[in-house]
Amino acid sequence: MSLEQNIFDAETWAQLPAFLEHLPEPLYLIVWGDETASQREKEAALLCRTLADRFANIQFQALPQRINYPYWPVIGVMRGTQEEYEDVGVRLVGLPAGYQMTSFITAMQAVAFQGSGLEAKTRVQLRDLHEDVNLELITAVTNESGALMAQPLFNMAAFSPHIRTFLIMGDMFPQAAWKYSVFAYPHLVINGRVHIQGIVSEETIVQHIAKAIVPGSPKTG
Repeated sequence: MSLEQNIFDAETWAQLPAFLEHLPEPLYLIVWGDETASQREKEAALLCRTLADRFANIQFQALPQRINYPYWPVIGVMRGTQEEYEDVGVRLVGLPAGYQMTSFITAMQAVAFQGSGLEAKTRVQLRDLHEDVNLELITAVTNESGALMAQPLFNMAAFSPHIRTFLIMGDMFPQAAWKYSVFAYPHLVINGRVHIQGIVSEETIVQHIAKAIVPGSPKTG
């Protein structure tokens, strides 16, 4: 079996060019982790390295674990090249597999297209955002709804310089689910205090972002 077949099956490889070959901007993938520490970290690096080998508009670099991340591997999707790139705050925490492989592809498209997949009203509202916002989407490789929620969240980070989106594989890192008392996926946490369960509209996400940045607002679930 070839290296590529170890990462994707033949059907997936046949579909990937339609999603990745004609992106309007190049992408630079960074994997923070230690390939010798765990199979997940090794496979995440292999995944991104294989994509970079296959597609001319994608570059890759493996970097050591960072102390500011509690879980590894962490995949960062940057807009640009290794020599000159913009960190738009898109991260996948854990090895993207199952439905979250779709989320990974969505993340790359969102970054390359600068969040143009958002509704026009959402883009207008986010232009007025001046506070920093962290969106943490806790999901699982078997959670199709998580992949659906990831799309607008990655687009928001790709569009707004004030938003960072983290997709966290809760099945790989149950401590992330325990931290926020998550009992079902997908579960979105905004700035560590405002919670959304399940699939919701862009409008609802924006409304909850507004709640999260109001000084002194209570935690909501």
